[in-house]
Amino acid sequence: MYRDRFLDAMKNIAINGETDYKQNVDTLVKLFMDIRNKKHMVYFIGNGGSAGIASHMTVDFLKNGRMRTHSMLDSSVITCLGNDYGYEYVFSEQLRITAQAGDLLVAISSSGNSPNIVNGIQMAKEKGCSIITLSGFRADNKISALGDYNIHVPSMEYGIVESLHQMILQQIVDEIKYIDEGNVKA
Repeated sequence: MYRDRFLDAMKNIAINGETDYKQNVDTLVKLFMDIRNKKHMVYFIGNGGSAGIASHMTVDFLKNGRMRTHSMLDSSVITCLGNDYGYEYVFSEQLRITAQAGDLLVAISSSGNSPNIVNGIQMAKEKGCSIITLSGFRADNKISALGDYNIHVPSMEYGIVESLHQMILQQIVDEIKYIDEGNVKA
């Protein structure tokens, strides 16, 4: 049954191989708040459904998280860079031009094997950015060990992986908003 597979994947989400979800989310909340306090940029990248998540989270982290964010998904920019350099470089070329040391890249890929995501991560590393990867499918995918924080959803189903990526990022930004409203974390 789908619900059972979803709940099983949710229970086994790993961040850098650790499955202590509460502690991992608390660490990521602190990371995002530190990025915000230092006035660095948060970049979001993804393809397909992951692009939808990246776009949505760009808005939520900007509006509710009160931080500088940028979605690297503008269609004119993507098609220009794809035409001039190849689709595998649409994110890395943007990061080469705009990223600065101390910024944060959030790279979302269900398979973890998209060449443009891998290249974007490599460029972010060269620029001195912190990196969060969100992937699924096989635990040994190409991006699963490239970030400072690597979130892996253990499922081979797009719907489950994408839903849990969205849930994790939504929870992080909601925690930030909760703290900003003067609430003390339990």
